[in-house]
Amino acid sequence: MNAAPADQIRLLDVQAFDVRLQQLAHRRKSLPEHTEIQSLTKDLTQMRDLLVAAQTEESDCAREQTKAEQDVDQVRTRAARDQQRLDSGAVTSPKDLAGLQHEITSLAKRQGDLEDVVLEVMERRESAQERVAELTERVSSVQAKADDAVARRDAACEELDGEAASVAKEREVVAGVVPADLIALYDKLRAQQGGIGAAKLYQRTCQGCRQELAITELAEIRSAAPDTVVRCENCRRILVRTSESGL
Repeated sequence: MNAAPADQIRLLDVQAFDVRLQQLAHRRKSLPEHTEIQSLTKDLTQMRDLLVAAQTEESDCAREQTKAEQDVDQVRTRAARDQQRLDSGAVTSPKDLAGLQHEITSLAKRQGDLEDVVLEVMERRESAQERVAELTERVSSVQAKADDAVARRDAACEELDGEAASVAKEREVVAGVVPADLIALYDKLRAQQGGIGAAKLYQRTCQGCRQELAITELAEIRSAAPDTVVRCENCRRILVRTSESGL
């Protein structure tokens, strides 16, 4: 393949743009905010699960408390009714009076037991409410940190994307004046060689693989016409000759 020396030099400019685009893509992928967001999202998921569990416990306690209070009200109402019967004098039979008094005593004990249950449930509910409040605050705090990290990531990505778009536009302009067949070869080699398709020959060394060329290879390059597109025998990348090639 042949190409004007100036076009071969421009190929180095295209390569420089491609290297810069690779660097920008790597920086975008490696932003510390990505790891930070991942960690915060994991923490947020765990805390939200704990919050749901605490809210469920509080809700269960609320229903249990309501049921226990209803039981107390039923016993209290029944005891009040029995006491009213006792106080009214309507019950005159000693046996019935004894039975009524016994029932009032039993209801009083039952009411006391149920009120103890209510207190115990209230304590558990209060503990659950405190847990809900604590976890709600922690979730809000972590969410704020996550939102901040996302905002920082998005800002960094926007800046990098803007720079990448600018570099890509410059590359397009330079690549547009390089012969199509040379660009096609370059792109093919770049895909095969880790992003480097063309390299400068500097002081007899290929800047692509960093290997010094053999004497015979240098002799062939010296004898090649200026418009001949030469390749490194070691890495097969396009070798671009300049005044610094040491030929």
